[in-house]
Amino acid sequence: MEDLLKVGVITTTHGVRGEVKVFPTTDNAERFLDLDYVLLDTGKELRRLDIRNVRFFKNLAILKFKGIDNINDIEMYKGRDLWIPREEGQELGENEYYIADLLDMEVVLEDGSKFGILKDVMETGANDVYVVETTDGREVLLPAISECIRDVNPEENKMTVHLMKGLL
Repeated sequence: MEDLLKVGVITTTHGVRGEVKVFPTTDNAERFLDLDYVLLDTGKELRRLDIRNVRFFKNLAILKFKGIDNINDIEMYKGRDLWIPREEGQELGENEYYIADLLDMEVVLEDGSKFGILKDVMETGANDVYVVETTDGREVLLPAISECIRDVNPEENKMTVHLMKGLL
């Protein structure tokens, strides 16, 4: 399990006073209102940035950090990820998982036979879609619905699936 959870990506600067537009990688963009700080992946290290102000514009969060008051102080971090420690993450409900905990999970069929490895999660409007690389190297898309995903066990790093008609 990852010690850090990705909460967003800096897309661009906003104005000249050091604000940034952030694309949230969390289900709820308003999550930023509850955060005191984020960890910026500078490419060399993780830098703590204390959040001074949060606003929202369309699907983006606009963040202002303490001590960053000029566009030149933040512009170099466009495209960089923002993280939080796992203990700062939101509590999950039943059958909810952090994407980081699902990646590289072994996927097996109901009879226990190996099917593949979960490589990505696509977030769509209706439900997530799991991208599985099968044991023979193909890519299969599985809808994250109870009819298809029978069991998820992060402790064993295993997911059991039912292949519905038409998925292969």
